[in-house]
Amino acid sequence: MSDQISATVADGVGHVTLDRPQALNALSYEMIRELTAVFELWRDDTEVGLVVLDGAGERGFSAGGDIRELYGYAVDGNAGEAREFFRSEYRLDAMIARYPKPVVAIMDGITMGGGIGLAGHAAIRVVTERSRVAMPETRIGFTPDVGGSWLLAKAPGELGVHLALNSRTMDAADALHAGFADSYVPSERVPHLLDALAERADPGSPAEIVMLFDETPGPSALALARDWVDVCYSAPTVREIITRLHAFAEGRPTAPTDGAASSSFPTHPLDPAARAYAAAAADELETLSPTALTVTLESVRRARTLPSLEAALEQEFRLVSWFIEQHDLREGIRAQVIDKDRSPKWSPATLEGVEPGLAAHVLDTQVHDPVWPDRSAG
Repeated sequence: MSDQISATVADGVGHVTLDRPQALNALSYEMIRELTAVFELWRDDTEVGLVVLDGAGERGFSAGGDIRELYGYAVDGNAGEAREFFRSEYRLDAMIARYPKPVVAIMDGITMGGGIGLAGHAAIRVVTERSRVAMPETRIGFTPDVGGSWLLAKAPGELGVHLALNSRTMDAADALHAGFADSYVPSERVPHLLDALAERADPGSPAEIVMLFDETPGPSALALARDWVDVCYSAPTVREIITRLHAFAEGRPTAPTDGAASSSFPTHPLDPAARAYAAAAADELETLSPTALTVTLESVRRARTLPSLEAALEQEFRLVSWFIEQHDLREGIRAQVIDKDRSPKWSPATLEGVEPGLAAHVLDTQVHDPVWPDRSAG
């Protein structure tokens, strides 16, 4: 195998490891191609009964796509190569979701963006006390992809919208509550879990074996915030979401109206921790790309109506094909990753400056060949 992934077969288990620990196992185009080849090879291999997918090192499963590589595509005007990267990545994500053999993904440590594309659609998704799970794309003027909008759309209530807009990082309890993971296994027990999967002598399924190691993490902060998050993030626009967040943070019991019926906050309006959380969320939204926020809100809400993961990936592909040629993505990566000045200059700079109907236009317009040109995404 290459120096970016490793793949072995033993005791009926195909074990593939992302092996760029110095880069938090960020996914390069080469890794996507190699992972695809491995999963294709093992699909019909009678020596492989299940697949374990994990990352090298103790810091993370995968921090996501290689942002510097994406930045190179963007600034060099090589959008065509970027689109091929995304097509290949999305096909791999869908392959894992539909794989005929159980895929056990160990989401130990940082698991974000493209890492969720690989692990978040696996049959069995394991988190640990070190897991930090997020779709952080709005921080770089981008939008959740790799099927992230599909997962976010299925989160309880409006939690998915909150996670998407604020790029909020989840711990293990949050990831389980939001539907991004299935089981919690302390990191020290993961080697024993892998041994049990390899030594399975009973008829128990991989899911049943994982359950033998499953424990209950602490309470989910997301779950505790659900009531006021639902009221605030159900607003029709990002601007109204921010207004509602400020209203809650200031202790006003009723969310502002937008022509619809008034909505009262069902939680205790004087809860200082909840109010501080809401205030920070509102302040954060004011600093992020207005374009990315507007498009992301529409993307997650539309994903709720789509029939399949593949349909969501096709929708996301239309978005990323557009974003790769936009100022805000280049500027967001520059500010967060290249120059690290953390001071992006968004264009437009305000939500009011975003062209009306822009999100719907981008979502509805098929400019480039789709991910699966030879068949329906449904």
